[in-house]
Amino acid sequence: MANKDVRLQKFMAEQGVASRRKSEELIKAGKVKVNGHVAVIGQKINPRKDLVTVGKQKLTNVKHRQMVYIMLHKPRGYVTTVSDELGRKTVMDLIPDIEERVYPVGRLDKDSEGLLILTNDGTFTNCMTHPSHEYAKVYRVTVRPAVDDEILYNLRNGIEIDGRKTAPAEVTVITTEENRVVLEFILHEGRNREIRKMCESQGLEVARLKRVSIGSLKLGMLPQGKYRELSEQEIKKLLRSAGHGDNSNR
Repeated sequence: MANKDVRLQKFMAEQGVASRRKSEELIKAGKVKVNGHVAVIGQKINPRKDLVTVGKQKLTNVKHRQMVYIMLHKPRGYVTTVSDELGRKTVMDLIPDIEERVYPVGRLDKDSEGLLILTNDGTFTNCMTHPSHEYAKVYRVTVRPAVDDEILYNLRNGIEIDGRKTAPAEVTVITTEENRVVLEFILHEGRNREIRKMCESQGLEVARLKRVSIGSLKLGMLPQGKYRELSEQEIKKLLRSAGHGDNSNR
């Protein structure tokens, strides 16, 4: 890293602490110190001179830290976070043999399952989660009891949730059985529990929600609860689709 001062949250992300957004939350919560003093949002540091600590962890300026990119098939019942104050199972419990400090890219609800990416590359995370990079995310959603044309129209054209209308979505009926319908949702935004809230607004109960792809990356036949590292080609395709070329820190 150069001698130039950098924003604290950017440095934290590059050192694999968390995404820039999550790093800002840690700073706001008073959990980050610079040279023994509680840090503030917008603060800049000199990575070669300043000592940054997050809790009891000291951050060192590692230029050639090994970058790790993982896709996990998250089961239901796990929260998408590095640690949980309530003692619930987290996705980190599913990757105990990964030595590097990685963190989730985006989220999946505790009751949802499917594709989740984890990494220690802050630049990659920022690329994947920035609002200007609208990766298509595909979900298979099982709902009850039934779906008619009016419900499909509403789901596709946007529904007002929490005072804001959802963006148009591609919604397709995959299978229909008695009191059970499987829908495919393709979304380009990632609001909290968006699909569940959309369905609930239409009187539908979500029985199962599974993310099957993010951009060019597909879950495929990866077993539930298992993970694998992304190939270099998969990483480059994800970055290219956001118009960033190969801007990761590898």
